[in-house]
Amino acid sequence: MSTSTRVETPETAGATERTPLLELRNVGITFKTTTGDVEAVKDTTITVMPGETVAIVGESGSGKSTSALAAMGLLPSNGRVSEGQIFFDGEDITHPSRKRLEALRGREIGMVPQDPMSNLNPVWKIGFQVRETLKANGLPSTDADVAQALKDAGLSDAEQRMNQYPHEFSGGMRQRALIAIGLACDPKLLIADEPTSALDVTVQKQILNHLDRLTDEKGTSVLLITHDLGLAAERADRVVVMQKGRVVESGPAQALLQNPQHPYTQELVRAVPSLTPEDIGAEDEGAAADEIVSIKDLVKEYKIRGSWGRSTQFRAVDQVSFGIRKGHTTAIVGESGSGKSTVAKMLLGLEDITSGTIEVNGRDISTQSGKEWFDFRRRVQPIFQNPYGSLDPMRSVFRTIEEPLRVHKVGDVASRRQKVHDLLDRVALPRQLGDRYPSELSGGQRQRVAIARALALDPEIVVCDEAVSALDVLVQDQVLKLLGQLQEDLGLTYLFITHDLAVVREIAHDVCVMESGRLVEVGSVEDVFENPQQDYTKHLLDAIPGKDLLETA
Repeated sequence: MSTSTRVETPETAGATERTPLLELRNVGITFKTTTGDVEAVKDTTITVMPGETVAIVGESGSGKSTSALAAMGLLPSNGRVSEGQIFFDGEDITHPSRKRLEALRGREIGMVPQDPMSNLNPVWKIGFQVRETLKANGLPSTDADVAQALKDAGLSDAEQRMNQYPHEFSGGMRQRALIAIGLACDPKLLIADEPTSALDVTVQKQILNHLDRLTDEKGTSVLLITHDLGLAAERADRVVVMQKGRVVESGPAQALLQNPQHPYTQELVRAVPSLTPEDIGAEDEGAAADEIVSIKDLVKEYKIRGSWGRSTQFRAVDQVSFGIRKGHTTAIVGESGSGKSTVAKMLLGLEDITSGTIEVNGRDISTQSGKEWFDFRRRVQPIFQNPYGSLDPMRSVFRTIEEPLRVHKVGDVASRRQKVHDLLDRVALPRQLGDRYPSELSGGQRQRVAIARALALDPEIVVCDEAVSALDVLVQDQVLKLLGQLQEDLGLTYLFITHDLAVVREIAHDVCVMESGRLVEVGSVEDVFENPQQDYTKHLLDAIPGKDLLETA
């Protein structure tokens, strides 16, 4: 496969005369498996200059995170750099000693990993975890030093926050804590591996703005790992595109996005959800469609335990009313804590309704008996956010899809087997995958299995709660097209929960915008995107990474 490289400009020509801070020179990375050696990265060259931000983009399995981990000596025990060299500030660190690695990490190379919940110790307070980083690198680690590191990462009330545990933080706050740990030792290079992929656009923008400010002030170089092309174009000086372990194209960020040369880069750009008008939001004939779901004055309150045994009521959903048209897609968007997922859970019967009503086909679901709830679950099915956590790792793909049919006593053994095979065909998965387990599938394949399972009982309504937010742009595009085709073929009605407004533009007909538990704007996708009425909606639209670039790409 050929590699496309940009023509060097006079500005970049001068930069090449300097010594790169990080250089992967013709690197190959191999993993030893039970079936033999697997070469995950091949003949890869990546450079990061002092003070520069370089983004590596590509789908899962492209080798982008593996390349970054190799630079820090953090490959799994079965992985090794099998060819080429890695240099840091002119020093060959391809095969460093343990002592050199310990000195390198933290003080010279920092890291912000992707998932804050799995990378922060749940039994240690946030302050303790920052303090351990400082102590391990021989830096002052008093309470004042810890608080300052958290303040530098944008956490307010740092003196109080340092005494809290990770579960007491929001997603954005946990990510700021990881940034504090990554930058606490003033490293020369920061490796940020998908640092904001699970965050809302507004929180993402706040964190990236703060990260930009900190790295500018400290002169820190950044190696940004991401599958978000808009984010890469907006935040990086240069972009490196990887596919199947190889670099296929690299160059200045905006030029690469607006004029990609390699077929794979062109495919990535085409797969990015567009913010320009689409036909889906302008269907005049659907305007009079019957409402299959009617939500009126919906309220959900939780009891929050306070000090001295006292408790207060927290209103997560506050007087929300809207309808969902039959055969259409209604999206709910908003920041974390806006109440959008709580509405979805009440529709699914996973949360009790405090007050108000949800009617499905004219029937108030809160008045249903146990048997009626059992029948209801055949007609309303969920697809959850994380395909890694929503599938039972102990069940094969076949058993996972078949289970709803057995629970509801649908058909006999032979007819259920045929149904599972038909569902695999419908979601474009080979039938032989039925014998595999979730751990043997990619993220996109797992989400297709989750979709097949949701369709097993021939539902009328499918609730998609952040169903594509964890997927790479190519896989996301495939799943969105699949959902659209299934809706067209089967007449499905979708309630689509998401924080990604570009995805809403692509898949939804109607959109509800929620803020702090309240519904602040409702309308067709075309109306809300082209003429938003509320400042909060405008704020969400303005926060989309690379918005202007994506519209012209």
